[in-house]
Amino acid sequence: MTQEYRQPVYTPPAGAADIFLIRHGESAPARSGVSFPMKDGHGDPALHPQGERQAVAVGERLKNENFGKLYVTKLVRTHQTAAPLARHLGMVPVEQPDLHEVHLGDWDGGLYRIKAAQRDPVYARVTQTQDWSHIPGAETRDVFFNRVRRGLMQIAAAHPDERVAVFVHGGVVGAALAIATGSEPFAFLGAANGSISRLVIHGERMIVRGFNDVSHLGHL
Repeated sequence: MTQEYRQPVYTPPAGAADIFLIRHGESAPARSGVSFPMKDGHGDPALHPQGERQAVAVGERLKNENFGKLYVTKLVRTHQTAAPLARHLGMVPVEQPDLHEVHLGDWDGGLYRIKAAQRDPVYARVTQTQDWSHIPGAETRDVFFNRVRRGLMQIAAAHPDERVAVFVHGGVVGAALAIATGSEPFAFLGAANGSISRLVIHGERMIVRGFNDVSHLGHL
């Protein structure tokens, strides 16, 4: 009988960490003249009701996965998004200090959304140069990318041969995949709220296994 060679099914390399990056659900809308609550200089809005529904959908999608740990950032919208899954699994999420959203300086607290919608000239320079540093007081792209990489590598080092769920922000998802692929810095911005992306990290190597999976969200 002729020996057959089937196409292989991917498995992470021995010692690698399999990281699910989940963007938080939709947060409360920005309003002219009204700042979000602030935490350490960052806008800290709670989830919009739509975001709460997205969080429930994430929990349902992932409740049968075997996660070694759940991570969140210091900002409340990631805690709220992780909560349904944490209840399913009986786990308490841990904050990862390097993976909060990019600091937007004078435009934090909701003003960035307003400036983007108005196509402010400074916002145009941000998108043209793919760097937030044109905003007064904002974090530079390089500083942000370096801390995102540091945070991911810390998680990976702590979880060899494990799968973990990390609830983060759109900027963090975009930075992580740009770092992993060597793409243009803003190429992966715009991941949907409640979406799941996936990175396998093995030593210094970052392998993209998925981006912006929204199959669990249906009409949300």
